[in-house]
Amino acid sequence: MKVSHKQATHSRHQRIRRHLSGTADRPRLSVFRSNQHIVAQVIDDVAQHTLAAASTLEVELKSSLASTSNCDASAKVGELLAKRALAAGISQVVFDRGGNLYHGRVKALAEAAREAGLDF
Repeated sequence: MKVSHKQATHSRHQRIRRHLSGTADRPRLSVFRSNQHIVAQVIDDVAQHTLAAASTLEVELKSSLASTSNCDASAKVGELLAKRALAAGISQVVFDRGGNLYHGRVKALAEAAREAGLDF
């Protein structure tokens, strides 16, 4: 039986989430990637609360980008998320790639967040 790309991504995400959980001390940096956009959130799973978020859907970020679906856009989202997380007093996170492979846009977001000051 052939598995679709969406099913493979979902099963990878479930497998990853079995072992990852965000706490107040070390929240989870969750990444959602679609064909057109990328969304990243810093989540405290214990309190079920989003502490910081950034996305290519935001008007101020979207207007400054040539395209929302490339590595440059992902890097900008990673930078913005790191700034917002540091402003909220969060410096350490657990990275949840959301079932996506650590490659391309997901990798660009993670590396930009690291360079901006987040500790994975």
